[in-house]
Amino acid sequence: MSLFTPLALRSVTLRNRIGMSPMCQYSAVDGRVGDWHVVHYGARAVGGVGLVIVEAAGVEARGRISSADVGIWEDAQVEPLARVVRVVAENGAAPGIQLAHAGRKASVRTPWDQGGVPRLPGDGGWMPVAPSALPFAAGHATPEPLDVAGIEGVVRAFAAAARRALQAGFQVVEIHAAHGYLLHEFLSPLSNQRTDRYGGSLENRTRIVREVVEAVRREWPDRLPLLLRVSCTDWTEGGWDLPQTVELARQVRSLGVDLLDCSSGGNVATARIPAGPGYQVPFAEGIRRDAAIATAAVGMITSPAQAETVIRSGQADLVLLARELLRDPQFPLRAAREFGVDGPWPLQYLRAK
Repeated sequence: MSLFTPLALRSVTLRNRIGMSPMCQYSAVDGRVGDWHVVHYGARAVGGVGLVIVEAAGVEARGRISSADVGIWEDAQVEPLARVVRVVAENGAAPGIQLAHAGRKASVRTPWDQGGVPRLPGDGGWMPVAPSALPFAAGHATPEPLDVAGIEGVVRAFAAAARRALQAGFQVVEIHAAHGYLLHEFLSPLSNQRTDRYGGSLENRTRIVREVVEAVRREWPDRLPLLLRVSCTDWTEGGWDLPQTVELARQVRSLGVDLLDCSSGGNVATARIPAGPGYQVPFAEGIRRDAAIATAAVGMITSPAQAETVIRSGQADLVLLARELLRDPQFPLRAAREFGVDGPWPLQYLRAK
């Protein structure tokens, strides 16, 4: 197994083991993607990745991180997304999309507007929701705790979003349960202080994720793969951690999740994260081994040799690149040339091979 070995996930075969991690562009209008998104995602498909995962798409309007986020909560957002699907697929990559709900981290400004500070209700923002009335950090609104009816509504919103993703032509769907957003907030005892069947025990805290997976699977065809992004640790004592992630992986594997996208952090503003090259790869390796499920490694993977080592050593089945693909959209073609293999060079670029 190597970086340029195809990867079969149900009926979808990725041409290599390099994927584009979902990264918010904060460039949508009313949740609708535009020309920027078509060019941005199309360029990475042209550059040779096997999988393009479109950024976090809000399953509810109140579930957006910012008002400039991509949305998939209404039918009018489907055809703009289909434009992205077409250009990605026509250039050889599998088109995927991440379904998300920001929870208590919703309603902030874009990164280039006052550094992404919270936008409070009354200042063009909206009231965020969460498992418990605990703000993410100072300056953030205290979220409104979801009641059981509200939780059921969120689950239905994820299912409806999966249905729209299928209508748009996506081949892969990823559920976002990481980085301190709503589903992660339920998983972690640091953000979930509920005393009902959605809080307390591990079985209860993972319940909403299981319900979302089941609801999405009912809408998402059995022939198409379903991914789940998780934060494998809160990097904070008493929080969500790797052993709990392994148990969650076992639960969702039996419900139809095909691959766990293994990230970390995001739920605790004061967490100290020992970031460094490949620092999250051991999570992917451990979960792959202990939960018997395919995994993707993410986080500060920046060179072809590093990515090749992750795959060849069996630490993960897929490498998802983020910032490195922003810096170098043609990373896969560069890697292919470095390793002397036949990369997916577009005919128009053969002169540069």
